[in-house]
Amino acid sequence: MSLDRAVLMFAGLMVLVSLAVGYYVSPYWYLLTAFVGLNLIQASFTGFCPAAMIFKKLGIKAGEAFH
Repeated sequence: MSLDRAVLMFAGLMVLVSLAVGYYVSPYWYLLTAFVGLNLIQASFTGFCPAAMIFKKLGIKAGEAFH
């Protein structure tokens, strides 16, 4: 699995988890969904992604987007 796919999978998982927890526990969890979305937008402009940095340190090989 490449770094790009790992970041996209993690972002999608976080969105789905925050939606489920927001629905069943508290609507404040929807703020996590907003945070993930904003982080994806800023990463598309700047190329800086904290999740990519963590996955790279875990040994996942770089893809096309995050070097």
